[in-house]
Amino acid sequence: MTFHERRAQAERLRAIPLTAVLPLCGAEPDRHDPAKWHTPVGVVSIAGAKFMNWNRGRGGGGAIDLVIHLHDLGFIAAIDWLGRHFGGQLPSSLPGPTPPARLSLPPRDPAMLWRVQRYLVAQRGIAAGLVGSLIRAGTLYADARANAVFLLSGKDGAPVGAELRGTTEQSWRGLAPGSRKDLGFFSLPADPRPAAVLCESAIDAISCFALAPGRRCISTAGARPNPPWLGELIAQSSEVFCGFDADATGDHLACAMIALHPSVKRLRPTHHDWNDVLRSLP
Repeated sequence: MTFHERRAQAERLRAIPLTAVLPLCGAEPDRHDPAKWHTPVGVVSIAGAKFMNWNRGRGGGGAIDLVIHLHDLGFIAAIDWLGRHFGGQLPSSLPGPTPPARLSLPPRDPAMLWRVQRYLVAQRGIAAGLVGSLIRAGTLYADARANAVFLLSGKDGAPVGAELRGTTEQSWRGLAPGSRKDLGFFSLPADPRPAAVLCESAIDAISCFALAPGRRCISTAGARPNPPWLGELIAQSSEVFCGFDADATGDHLACAMIALHPSVKRLRPTHHDWNDVLRSLP
């Protein structure tokens, strides 16, 4: 691609509505403020093509800047990310703000499974046996891009979405198009336990379970204070802990959750997140 073609592509991608990008980055709209979104890196306010992360004091303009901020990517990597999700050639009318209603899970690619296993075991410090059990259960698989796909399950056990985590040199995370994390979640184990721990991601939930196998460890797919299924989880559990990251965002949203659900208790990781705790063990 020539310089002029790359610049034209960037201009088209930059104009994608931020509200079309945010759901694919694991963000959830605020129930009371349509301009506010809860993302894995903090609360982001949207004003047209501008955004501001109040938790980190950083902002920007356009879809490329937003992807750079949310996924910690470089400029070219952010363009490639948007190109994969919105197509190499954008239609004349840009996508609207409503995320896709139909769930589109990435197809399984067994040939890429070794990359996912190597990433989770070698880089994330998760025991090979635990990774293997998730693969056998069907809640973890690899797609054609060597992404780790963690299925979100609804009440009947049917998939309602998936968390995606890049496992190659291009590190990123997001949700499968059409994911409904308001209808279900990734958890380990799948069945209820007396105590449950809410984590910010599937990898953190797996790490937390490795540290405390007697508890049910659940991913909220991004720090958020009041997922719709939380009330039912509290009713069926003797204890529910908010195990969000040990940072300003995690602390802020944990306090918001406890204010809404006073029976929930804060369980703060001793390191930044549960995977960091797991990897810190000798």
